[in-house]
Amino acid sequence: MNQSEKTLLLGNAAVARGLYEAGCSFVSSYPGTPSTEVTEEVANYPEVYAEWAPNEKVALEAAFGASLSGVRSFAGMKHVGLNVAADPLFTMAYTGINGGLVIAVADDMGMHSSQNEQDSRHYAISAKVPMVEPADSEECRSFVKAAYELSERFDTPVLFRLSTRIAHSRSLVALADREDVARREYVKNPQKYVMMPANARGRHVFVEDRMAKLAELAETTGLNKIIPGDKKLGIIASGIAYCYAREALGDNASYLKLGLIHPLSEKLIREFAASVDRLIVIEELDDVFESQIKKMGIACEGKSLFSLLGEYSAELIEKVICGKETSGYDLPAPVPGRPPVLCPGCPHRGVFYVLSKLKLTVSGDIGCYTLGALAPLSALDTTLCMGASISGLHGFVKAGGEEAAKKSVAVIGDSTFIHSGITGLINIVYNQSNATVMILDNSITGMTGHQQNPCTGKTLQNDPTYAVDLEALCKAVGVKRVSVVDPFDIAAVEATVKEELAANEPSVIIARRPCALLKSVKAQPALKVDADKCRRCKACMKIGCPAISFDAEHGAKIDFSLCTGCGLCEKLCKFDAIIG
Repeated sequence: MNQSEKTLLLGNAAVARGLYEAGCSFVSSYPGTPSTEVTEEVANYPEVYAEWAPNEKVALEAAFGASLSGVRSFAGMKHVGLNVAADPLFTMAYTGINGGLVIAVADDMGMHSSQNEQDSRHYAISAKVPMVEPADSEECRSFVKAAYELSERFDTPVLFRLSTRIAHSRSLVALADREDVARREYVKNPQKYVMMPANARGRHVFVEDRMAKLAELAETTGLNKIIPGDKKLGIIASGIAYCYAREALGDNASYLKLGLIHPLSEKLIREFAASVDRLIVIEELDDVFESQIKKMGIACEGKSLFSLLGEYSAELIEKVICGKETSGYDLPAPVPGRPPVLCPGCPHRGVFYVLSKLKLTVSGDIGCYTLGALAPLSALDTTLCMGASISGLHGFVKAGGEEAAKKSVAVIGDSTFIHSGITGLINIVYNQSNATVMILDNSITGMTGHQQNPCTGKTLQNDPTYAVDLEALCKAVGVKRVSVVDPFDIAAVEATVKEELAANEPSVIIARRPCALLKSVKAQPALKVDADKCRRCKACMKIGCPAISFDAEHGAKIDFSLCTGCGLCEKLCKFDAIIG
């Protein structure tokens, strides 16, 4: 391959390219925006085995097993996914690795698709493993290769931090050939890999020694760079924050751009700080760099100028540091808000309509069905984390007694149920709470872009595989009452919910219909409203379908370009005004 060849790549695609070029052989991940495309893209390289795991913990443990066998391996996840994988991560820091192991974690500043805004740099510090962070797509590619070198040189897993803007922006990447990385021999070594207390005590000594050696490397690594400019102002930043600062300030500042963000290079930071008149640390989310730099006794500014919340921008940095107000484009009128909604034809809509109608307390979960919390459905009461709907319902019912059991349900998607809902259901059966769980089975992992999961019968490469039988699984853990309903049959849904709430034992209702956006799902002819029959009762508006609009003069109207012909609104109209 021509080493000068360049192509425009998404940050996540560049990470995948880096995995390919670095000789990675095994990839296991769980989809989660903004990290999903890394694994989808690397699956296009036949030299790399790639899979979707049931959850992030399983993915990281599988990657560790592959590393143990002697090959370079990878696990990818979003920031909250690292919470799930934290258990193996912290002990893996003690065991070390065999073949190189890189773990990508994508933080979601601004919470574009997440339930919190945590800063994953804390994991690197707490677990005592190195972390690198790229600032563009080219670094996404090259830093992956550097991360594997770090991993194998220092016998450690390496965290690879992405952010939404880096993961989902494009820049030029110089392509290279794939490295021919020999499989490392596996040698049985219980003292290294069996973390019982006696062995773990010795490995903790190794971890501290390794961190000291990594700190020495931080002083000379090419992952950190000084970009000279005006000495009156010095900026320390990494990742997208560096890009914003560079765009805002140009040559009016000097920069220490950090690529190895844990451990920090103390000597380099001291030298840089001494070379500038004013030092500002720019970092999104927490004051991780600033706190460590101040602990070194170096005076700097940071969060006294910038927020702990959300994303930054070049305009914000220019305003804060230079006092300039960038004049934006003046719109002739305010732009109306566009809150996310369930898609036209979404099978979850009928379920949430019924739950809202029955005025039930609904324990929600993570997925596109979380949108059922929004008006006019307003069906969900809680959303915490993957699997929490079922566990939370158990606690709610146990604490609230029989009255709570008759008026509350949990909802969870098929992929999320596999991810971490099964254990919650086992807990309901084992501890005998009279709880009703609804599994919203739309035959795909919908929220992150239609990834396969263990219920779909297809692998990441769309090859056929065994599909988990949800009915049999629920019965196997001890649920005797398992029913299946079509969510578009709202009369059946309502009757089934009432029946199961009245039962004095745990029950599961599987609401099964494929996602309306699947290619295999063919839309029906669009419905329309007979204006002469419309009584303007607004019953059709209660389901929150974006294909239906209403005005007082003309009544309801259906946008034929959006309508999938699901017929849900037709079932709600008592005046036969909605027709095919």
